[in-house]
Amino acid sequence: MKRNIVETTTGAVVILVALVFLVFSYNVADLRPAEGYEVIAKFNAVDGLAVGSDVRVAGVKIGTVVDQSIDQEEYRAIVRMKINPEIQLTKDTVVRISSAGLLSGKYVKLEPGGAAEALAPGGELVNTKDVISLEELLGKVIFLVTGDEGGQ
Repeated sequence: MKRNIVETTTGAVVILVALVFLVFSYNVADLRPAEGYEVIAKFNAVDGLAVGSDVRVAGVKIGTVVDQSIDQEEYRAIVRMKINPEIQLTKDTVVRISSAGLLSGKYVKLEPGGAAEALAPGGELVNTKDVISLEELLGKVIFLVTGDEGGQ
């Protein structure tokens, strides 16, 4: 009987520890659904940006990318973002896609402007800057270093 109680107690402790780790990982992973108001931005290219990527102002996460689609008329990428309701963006906010590091993913970087008029929920941020892919950047650097010698 003693062995049965020890085994039961050990099993209960293992299950409790597993639940604690599950709750901890859920909180750290930030898997809760995005809350706030939705805004959109249109880009010529969104290389490396994914649904679930951060939306940041001054390096602080204020929202999440919730959808990406293509505009059938202009053939531009439409990025839908949920922004925390406490943050009021201005209409002249500059939107760019930045890299969190050399090997890490992309995020949306917002640079608020000085306009007094706030962007309405569901509005469009029109001041967008396209992402420069690593391949394009390396090509420009190689071209600058080697120069244009006419094929020599």
